[in-house]
Amino acid sequence: MKIRDREFSRLSTDQLYAILRLRVDVFVVEQECAYPELDDRDQESGTRHISIDDNVGVRGYLRLLDDGDARRIGRVVTRVNARNNGLAGALVDYTVEHSEGPWVLDAQSYLVTWYQDLGFMVDGEEFVEDGIPHVPMRREV
Repeated sequence: MKIRDREFSRLSTDQLYAILRLRVDVFVVEQECAYPELDDRDQESGTRHISIDDNVGVRGYLRLLDDGDARRIGRVVTRVNARNNGLAGALVDYTVEHSEGPWVLDAQSYLVTWYQDLGFMVDGEEFVEDGIPHVPMRREV
């Protein structure tokens, strides 16, 4: 398996398709959450698409956005048959190691402890987005 770290313009059409398919399969279909997955941030300058790939395709993925005063980690996702193997943690660790902080994210509430184990702290009150409870979190440098 290999970690790939690319800006939008460096993604092949096959890579982009695989990333978008994984995001839609999990966030829209599996989690039954109809929301605008394509939010116009994927192609922003400074956005990085970080994935773990194998010979079958994308196993895990996250998107790193430049929000100016912080880097925003989002769209953390793992293919169903690749879960519970540490891939998401490896992606977050790679991202923190290879980018400047601080880092922020909106964790699905059931994952707060998992993100705390990766060095993130709760940074606000729980809120509901698209019917799913989330908690803002932050990790300093």
